[in-house]
Amino acid sequence: MKELFRQKLLENPVIAAVKNVDHVDAALASDCTVLFLLCGNIFNLKEIVQKAKAKGKLIFLHVDLIDGFSRDAVALRYIAEEIKPDGIISTKNNQLKVAKELGLLTVQRLFIIDSLSIQTTVKASNLINPDTIEIMPGIMPRITRQLSQKLDVPIIVGGLVSEPQDIDNALAAGARGVSSSCQSLWRKPSC
Repeated sequence: MKELFRQKLLENPVIAAVKNVDHVDAALASDCTVLFLLCGNIFNLKEIVQKAKAKGKLIFLHVDLIDGFSRDAVALRYIAEEIKPDGIISTKNNQLKVAKELGLLTVQRLFIIDSLSIQTTVKASNLINPDTIEIMPGIMPRITRQLSQKLDVPIIVGGLVSEPQDIDNALAAGARGVSSSCQSLWRKPSC
């Protein structure tokens, strides 16, 4: 599964970050091969995941933002066994550890706000060993370059990515993928 994820990012490094359920169909119709679902609830997740898989897209659920689930191992087990996404996104180390044990791909989302955040990111990534990390905001190529040189895990950037140049800059700095909720960017980059 990890190799499939990397292959999908090579096909198209732009990831559709879906913040509103009303935008799921646009994400499914887009060129994006990977979707980050940042919304939804216990009642609609299974259908959304099935639709994404039917379209040949990988789908990750941001479990910190999904409604109707507690933040524990039982909820993650239910998500893995019944909803069956390809992976999860979380800022919480314990969620990521359990998800890995359940065989899900993991995206550790981290916010870079100062130089201490960079050190914390390296430590957290080495401790958890996620499949990839997503650093935010995604419009900081210097930090992306610095972290991509210090980490063995692929980096995705997201947050405040609203222009094609933001994608080009992030990829040139070493990011393997760029997540954006800006629908006009949900296509394969021209470069």
